[in-house]
Amino acid sequence: MASNMSVGAAAAAAGVEAHVLRHWEGVGVLVPHRTATGHRRYTDEHVTRAKIIRLCQGAGLSLADIRELGGADRSAQVALIARSQERIRAELTGLRRADRFLSHVLHCVHPLLSECPECSDFARASRR
Repeated sequence: MASNMSVGAAAAAAGVEAHVLRHWEGVGVLVPHRTATGHRRYTDEHVTRAKIIRLCQGAGLSLADIRELGGADRSAQVALIARSQERIRAELTGLRRADRFLSHVLHCVHPLLSECPECSDFARASRR
């Protein structure tokens, strides 16, 4: 991999479209070097950062979170990540509950779900 890449080459190496790298530059999460004529130039480090940004987005972090991570001290980084993990764990709990409900409904013998005691239990639990 070249260490002085154009936006197109860097985008291909990072597995994103060129407009994504331009957007990330605009929001301040990945700022490339500029030549004297204003052309963007990316290094291997930029490509690695781009891949990490994609991983962070896949983990549910917003670009604002990612920008904050880049400029924060370690304690602020830990706090942001802990909040993100709490959010993910809450989502997982909800998804597991939805999966249990749907698994039950798939095999429910009641003609109306409202007549099913187990469905009623799921409904009561969801109000909490």
